[in-house]
Amino acid sequence: MASRAVALSRGSAAAWLAGLAVAALTLGPVAAVLVRAGGWGDLGPGDWQALRFTLLQALASAGASVALAVPVARALARRRFRGRGALVALMGAPFILPVIVAVLGLIAVFGQNGLANAALRALGLPEMTIYGIHGVILAHVFFNLPLAVRLLLQGWLAIPAERFRLTASLGLSPWAMFRVLEAPMLLRIAPGAFAVIFVICLSSFAVALTLGGGPRATTVELAIYQAVRFDFDLGRAALLSVIQLALALTAGLVALRLGAGSGFGAGLDRVARRWDGRGRLARLADGLWIVLAAGFLLTPLAMVALRGLPGLTAMGPGTWEAALNSVTVALISTALCIAWALPLATRGGELVGLAGIALSPLVLGTGLFLIVRPYANPFALALPVTMVVNALVALPFALRILRPEAEAVRADYGRLALALGLTRMAWLRLVFLPRLRRPLGFAAGLTAALSMGDLGVIALFADPDRATLPLQVYRLMGSYQMQAAAGAALLLLLLSFGAFWIFDRGGRVNADA
Repeated sequence: MASRAVALSRGSAAAWLAGLAVAALTLGPVAAVLVRAGGWGDLGPGDWQALRFTLLQALASAGASVALAVPVARALARRRFRGRGALVALMGAPFILPVIVAVLGLIAVFGQNGLANAALRALGLPEMTIYGIHGVILAHVFFNLPLAVRLLLQGWLAIPAERFRLTASLGLSPWAMFRVLEAPMLLRIAPGAFAVIFVICLSSFAVALTLGGGPRATTVELAIYQAVRFDFDLGRAALLSVIQLALALTAGLVALRLGAGSGFGAGLDRVARRWDGRGRLARLADGLWIVLAAGFLLTPLAMVALRGLPGLTAMGPGTWEAALNSVTVALISTALCIAWALPLATRGGELVGLAGIALSPLVLGTGLFLIVRPYANPFALALPVTMVVNALVALPFALRILRPEAEAVRADYGRLALALGLTRMAWLRLVFLPRLRRPLGFAAGLTAALSMGDLGVIALFADPDRATLPLQVYRLMGSYQMQAAAGAALLLLLLSFGAFWIFDRGGRVNADA
């Protein structure tokens, strides 16, 4: 009967409506582009080279991000120290940064005149270059390592404290504890994290544009940009976008197949005490991983802050108006994304949601422009369209965060809810939403921060009199007001991180992570 209740939940009208809305918003713009182009285009040798490079860097970037996240997340899960919650929150900042701002921070650290090369020169060692495939992978790991750490950390926090007490009472060694408790959790969570990061890297644009270093480091997204902007070959752009979507959906199917394990059941929401890792070597290893990860992620942020402080006083009133627009867009996008994510928090729903970041934002924006243009002025709808697209792009992240916990809640409490005769609203109010409070806060914070820093559709529908803060930064840089642009970038960083922290902090339950 519990399985029947779960099936009814998955087949609810809300889930179907949310799925249809996401499908229409992802496939409709592609269809509009195809109709305008009159059919599919042909791929040239450069497109196949871009496809090979995209797959190579996406596999390497996702693999490195998840592999490095395992020891970092494990260290954070079993160590308690003052400032741990603030450190975990700060380590998530790179993922929510606007790409161009974060790239400037990376260049300040790893560029030709950056801190790393200054140290290498002082030691008489050969200098490094950030440009090329290794620079693209480095930037992607910088962006996605925090996401992988938080996804895996959520998995560790979802293991009931009673399981750790049981393994300790049985006298299991740290390795046996890892094999019995932690390894099954990683096999359930890591494939989905890999798939999401892989799809993010598939659609890389700004990173490859600034750090690629030449035509041999061209991604599919850059090829789409060239097809639309310079060649106006919409058929080829649509074909490349569909290939990108097919790769993303394939990665999602493989991840869902590999991550099909069940959870550990319900607990009493106690803070888990860890009896493993009490040895000196384990404490040293955990501390080293935390310090290295914090240094790698926070140093570029510090450089952005140092360069932006003098520019805060140079910003004009237009920047503050743009900041208010960004806050409004972020809040509405977050509400819309969560409204989609809750009914779609199933295995099939997560696969549907991947389309949001799998499709090229450039094709998505062009298609929406073609759909809206016959009926209204696209520039007058710049902010509403941006809200919808931001919610769509953030949906895969929200689903990856919510789905494992949502399925665990259904499995653990479905039979009890059925026995008590709870209505759907009572189930949501008394069981489902309270049990999802921590991942729901994390998902809402991530969505708000990503929406705050997005420079996508708004650039295509830009209204000269209305702008979001990322667009205002871009305009200030284009007019060579670099000090004001640096100040606006710092304001954008503070607003993005503030939105993330408020939602994430409000959703934590009996944990400091």
